[in-house]
Amino acid sequence: MTAATSTSATAPSPTRRLSTLDRWLPLWIGLAMVAGLLLGQFVPAVSDLLVTLEVGGLSIPIAVGLLVMMYPVLAKVRYDKIAAVTGDKKLLVSSLVLNWIAGPALMFALAWVFLPNLPEYRTGLIIVGLARCIAMVVIWNDLACGDREAAAVLVAINSVFQVVAFSLLGWFYLTVLPGWLGLDTQGLEISVGQIALNVLIFLGIPLVAGFASRLIGERRKGREWYERTFLPRVGPWALYGLLFTIVLLFALQGEQVIARPGDVARIALPLLVYFAVMWFAGLFTGKALGLTYARSSTLAFTAAGNNFELAIAVAIGAFGAASGQALAGVVGPLIEVPVLVGLVYVSLWAARAWFRTDPVTGERVTP
Repeated sequence: MTAATSTSATAPSPTRRLSTLDRWLPLWIGLAMVAGLLLGQFVPAVSDLLVTLEVGGLSIPIAVGLLVMMYPVLAKVRYDKIAAVTGDKKLLVSSLVLNWIAGPALMFALAWVFLPNLPEYRTGLIIVGLARCIAMVVIWNDLACGDREAAAVLVAINSVFQVVAFSLLGWFYLTVLPGWLGLDTQGLEISVGQIALNVLIFLGIPLVAGFASRLIGERRKGREWYERTFLPRVGPWALYGLLFTIVLLFALQGEQVIARPGDVARIALPLLVYFAVMWFAGLFTGKALGLTYARSSTLAFTAAGNNFELAIAVAIGAFGAASGQALAGVVGPLIEVPVLVGLVYVSLWAARAWFRTDPVTGERVTP
């Protein structure tokens, strides 16, 4: 995570610097991926255990990893500043357009362009495009020195829209729109209750815990103690949770990934295009609207990320764990993690080169 993870969680300052853990993040993630693949391939009991620990298509160990990952980041949010974010109509409207109009439409188009004769994988990709990110985006945003309060607000808005719009958009993109275009149609049945449960687990629990930590910590010990003593202690757990989750994801599907490399490559290509297009669209939109670097990067990462937990759960529940739709859902995070880690570094470069801003301090820099 940024220095907010392992040093200070206060507003950007000249002393906020990347920790050793953060500087070597690509290496840790790469090792976690390899470890997961090896576990899934050579220790099948691990993947079997993960399957037995699923409830309604949701892996309990993976859920625990995600909660551990999200809590420290949401504990760092200054909730007293959120009102200023909700008044930024440019940010809110552009986020809604990118997430709920542009994102699903782009994934629909890419799925049909790249996978016209593979309906199972195509459907799985469309489902991934409908599931907007409410979890891991807080990590990417924090690594890129984005606006934490803005990220919390946008994630909350995505959660509300997810409960309301996911089923409707699934019906539109899998049944109605293909019918209008004379293409194959595929139904999707998913209950609002299942989506709401997903949102409650992956956003509600860590959000309440983070808010309660700041409220109680500041009242009892003061803000200085909370940000200079408490947060540095819990901050590194965000990275531990991320790496733990990556290991489990790769262990769970490692056998399929290794056994079907051609299929994985076919699925990965449109995903690569999708993540890149959505991220750059978000950053360019923020710049064009005159948003700061911090809010522009937040807009970019919330637009590019996807809720792979929901996508995988929906694919498994609707089509089965061994289905092509489920494999497409699993490939989503396997591609998203390394790509968005790379985009974190692109974002930090763009802060100086394009926004003329030091991403760490928030101060203006000369060309």
